[in-house]
Amino acid sequence: MAEATRIVVVDDDDLFRPMLVGNLSEAGFAVREFSAPDVALEALSADSVAPEATIDLLILDWKMPGLTGLELLQRLRQIGLMTPAIFLTSLDDVIYEEAALKAGAIDFVGKTRSFAILQRRIELALSRAETVDGAAEGPANADGILQTGPLLLDAGSHAVTWRERPVSLTLGEFKSVALMVRAGRDVSYREIYDALRGENFAAGQGPDGYRANVRALIKRVRQKFIAVDPSFDAIENFPGFGYRWRAASKDT
Repeated sequence: MAEATRIVVVDDDDLFRPMLVGNLSEAGFAVREFSAPDVALEALSADSVAPEATIDLLILDWKMPGLTGLELLQRLRQIGLMTPAIFLTSLDDVIYEEAALKAGAIDFVGKTRSFAILQRRIELALSRAETVDGAAEGPANADGILQTGPLLLDAGSHAVTWRERPVSLTLGEFKSVALMVRAGRDVSYREIYDALRGENFAAGQGPDGYRANVRALIKRVRQKFIAVDPSFDAIENFPGFGYRWRAASKDT
């Protein structure tokens, strides 16, 4: 019998949290809940040597006393907990969504959405995490290491090095780079956004609003590579379509 997916919920709303936990439990998930972010941080920090091995997904509220959900996620990343995270919050302004994704969250869902939608987003988040962690696609070796020229991606730890220097990418940024490298071709804005948020997820203004999100993401990725190598130019833009990882660029 397959082991139930393990989810940690952190939400200070004593009316909403029990309902959410109940729905998750009925759906077959194994749920651990915390009503305070500082308590969650202490408990997860005290977990065994590899805390990420005991959790499959984090579901975090944003506005909480002591630490915000964003601050909690940042603290968890600092202690090495790279578990995929979804923000489930009543804050639906795009600035919060952008901040959450920039901090490494894998999705951002409003509390007004139905549980059926949340469950589907959980399934998509977990499937995307498995694709990255398993390194099932592309030229990765048995240890999940994907290398092209001076770029090295470790699918297990989501670590990135460029010319043997570490590049600090969020999970979403890591996935966008891995997608381009594995594809070995031009990758459309839609493909990149689908890899991050799920197929045909709507964002921004109009049918092509998601493109601004992708451009902002790739801009951050470029800036992080340039910070360790000012000559970096491996990400090539095709206006109106998307991006390509130019493997031959200055690789020698």
